Amino acid sequence: MSIHNTFEGAQFVAQASSIAKENGISVQIGTCFSEYKDLVSTYRGHQPVSQPFDCEKSNLDTENGFWIVGWNENGELIHTQAMRLIDLSGMTLSCYLTGQYSDFPPAGIDLDFAKSHYNPGPSARRIKGKVCYHGDLWLSSDYRGTGLVNVLARLALASCHLRWAPEYIIGFMIRNISFRGLAEREGYMHSEPGALFWHLADSEKFYEAFMVWMACEDIRHLLTIPLNGLVNLPMPQIHKEAA
Repeated sequence: MSIHNTFEGAQFVAQASSIAKENGISVQIGTCFSEYKDLVSTYRGHQPVSQPFDCEKSNLDTENGFWIVGWNENGELIHTQAMRLIDLSGMTLSCYLTGQYSDFPPAGIDLDFAKSHYNPGPSARRIKGKVCYHGDLWLSSDYRGTGLVNVLARLALASCHLRWAPEYIIGFMIRNISFRGLAEREGYMHSEPGALFWHLADSEKFYEAFMVWMACEDIRHLLTIPLNGLVNLPMPQIHKEAA
């Protein structure tokens, strides 16, 4: 990564953190995933840590993962997300996920893995090199519709770019959420339908997941787009209305 790109990325991260702070949100970034699991268990008890970021199921440390959480002015956890490196060992993403897709299930859902399956799209067959997985994204319902996720997701993308300069960042998004335009709001420039089909246990129902992804040049482009105007309302006003 060039000095110019590093400086631009650092400015972007600082601006995103400042916008969150202006709206009453304190951002915390960490690499200890046992601490992250404790925070989630304590403050987000309705939804456990997703498997890729569970320190008891994955070997995570400062070299291959980080997490971001957000606190409001009342000391309440209102946001989580995390990133981790994927070791492709020289293979394409599609080859890797064909054998490992069950390591990336949605959190808190009882699944039938025998019926579930991975369906690689054209991009997954081309993606190689250093790849990061972006997941465990959650925002308190009190803050949805404010545009806050637009800034916080971009904060994670820029932080990942600064930390590891990966060739690609990927994530999975349930279809009905993707149809609401969340990928675009987060800053993702590519989305492929039908990547995963998660079948619910003891049911014929299933969830279709889209694969969202960014290449390195996409992220560099994202860093040139102003963050101003992405948050719709100041947080104190939202709390006032909620009260």
